[in-house]
Amino acid sequence: MFTRNATARAALLVLATLGALGSARAEDVVRLGNLKFAHYGAISYMKEIAPKYGLKIDEKVFAKGADIYPAMAVDQIDISASGADGAVAARGNGVKLYVVAGFANGGVRILRRPDLDTVKTLKDVKGLKVATVRGGTQDLMLLAELDKHGMTWSERPGKDVQLIYFNNYADLNQALSQKYVDVICQSEPQSTQAISAGYATEVVKPYDTPIGVPVRPLVMTEKMYNERPEVAAKVLKLFVAATKAFIDDPALAEKYVRETVFKGQLSSQDFRDGMANAKYTYDVPAGHMQTTTDYMVKYGLGKMVNPPKSDAEWVKTDLLDKAKAELKTN
Repeated sequence: MFTRNATARAALLVLATLGALGSARAEDVVRLGNLKFAHYGAISYMKEIAPKYGLKIDEKVFAKGADIYPAMAVDQIDISASGADGAVAARGNGVKLYVVAGFANGGVRILRRPDLDTVKTLKDVKGLKVATVRGGTQDLMLLAELDKHGMTWSERPGKDVQLIYFNNYADLNQALSQKYVDVICQSEPQSTQAISAGYATEVVKPYDTPIGVPVRPLVMTEKMYNERPEVAAKVLKLFVAATKAFIDDPALAEKYVRETVFKGQLSSQDFRDGMANAKYTYDVPAGHMQTTTDYMVKYGLGKMVNPPKSDAEWVKTDLLDKAKAELKTN
């Protein structure tokens, strides 16, 4: 009888221990919101090597960055990858999040129809229909370029430029190819694909405004950063490792993005041309998020209730710095 009771207690102890281990593993699941772009590839790659860091990355791909933050606001997403403008708008409308790294930069082109050979610069788009995706990095970069060249714009006729907005990036290419619009501001690799297909010609890479080259931030909820600090630290180590793998091994980056992210629908040349206009990175330059905020306020983007006042209140790179030092990156 004693032996049976001892055996039963031991069995219960084993079950309790397994249950506790299961709970610990569940706490290390990290829910990622991501986008399907060539320069977002290292973020997707995080899920492939996550087990090495005691993590499981549950990735959900959204149509555009603005779609991620409502899910983040209701605790359905822990970390996200998007344009700086999306993060600013979310923070400015009460979503409790921090910028913890910068995973890529560049990735924008302004294109025209090939038959519009009189359009050499943005000065020449007066009177034309110009399209982009609302609420994306491309939206902000386009308005900054138009502003730089003294252009006025509206979604209705009557200004220098009539803006046409689409809900996704594939529709932009289709609209240009069918000559529904004259000019588009597009991401990568969709802009490269439009050029290689023959229905687009580059006008400019819009990096010559005070915003500079746009940086894509990795964003984390305040809840994860504050309440799960050990998991948050592991996420940043994982991010740095995935990014370093792509930077150190371009062949790995190309293979993964082309075969896993784009399922074979992106050619080698288009990947390389697209990444010639973008870069995998780790950092957010000092002041970049605030400059982005200032220009969004200027153009009325994001409809923010309380725009961020300074980078100091929500750009937190301490975990990134530790991860970079540990993995000896520059």
